[in-house]
Amino acid sequence: MKCAIYCRLSKEDGTGAESESIQNQRSLLLRCAAERGWEVYDLYVDEDYSGVGVLRPDFQRLLRDAEERRFGVVLCKTQSRFTRDMEEVERYIHKLFPLWGVRFVAVADNADSAVKGNKKARQIAGLVNEWYSEDLSENVRAVLDHKRREGQSIAGFPLYGYRKGLVKGSLEPAPEAAGVVRRIFTLALAGKSAYAIARLLTEEGIPNPAGYKRRRGERFRPSAGENFSERWSKTTVGRILRNEMYTGVMVQGRRRKLSYKSPVVAEVPPEEWFVVAGTHPPLVSRADFERVQALLALRKKARSSEDEL
Repeated sequence: MKCAIYCRLSKEDGTGAESESIQNQRSLLLRCAAERGWEVYDLYVDEDYSGVGVLRPDFQRLLRDAEERRFGVVLCKTQSRFTRDMEEVERYIHKLFPLWGVRFVAVADNADSAVKGNKKARQIAGLVNEWYSEDLSENVRAVLDHKRREGQSIAGFPLYGYRKGLVKGSLEPAPEAAGVVRRIFTLALAGKSAYAIARLLTEEGIPNPAGYKRRRGERFRPSAGENFSERWSKTTVGRILRNEMYTGVMVQGRRRKLSYKSPVVAEVPPEEWFVVAGTHPPLVSRADFERVQALLALRKKARSSEDEL
């Protein structure tokens, strides 16, 4: 009998959770497979991925191989390592795995889809795991909202032009990038359009925010409008010119996940944003920022008038 070993660890488990470490899971499951005389087809490992949802690289690879009948058993330490979502328990363990001729075994839970009467225990475990994820999500959101109200930055990467300060949650100007931000506002005040500013910065070989992060060796996912080249776009320049955070005001909570079970995010109304003034050194004065907003509004109105002709 061939088996697939699946291991998962996420930030929700805590960095000190040695009993849940990938190494511990792998060792336990390899020993279990050997004791039962099962041949290990492959090891599937997702590290730093939540058990809620299925957007995990090796989890998806395991499902593809299961559907192709490449093994007869999926072996995990616990059912929660496989998934914390009750819907996924029903979809895969109770529906698709039997269809594909795949048995599910969770060692620490004594869960085994080949054992009659074990289904209810797996369903109860699935509900408990889902409740845990929901409570954890609510607790994490409450903590983050508290930090937002206190004006602490919770972003994984500081806003372009800043770097993390010595005090946790604080920001301070990053000299090189801060100089670029100040210049962008100066050029805008001189009447340059976002397109003209982007072209000028690109011609001078100044990397855009994505390129700046990459040159610093930071791992990140580019925001909308950014790309993996170092060329500036009018979209990126426009975003900088409209960002109130450059006046020393911390603005957070503009978007929110619709559900702890979904990666989909939605825009939040401005009146629900977390806005705290004076949390970090400004790169542009409030007066100059307002002047730039007025210029951008005039330019937008002029474009609209041209479109109507």
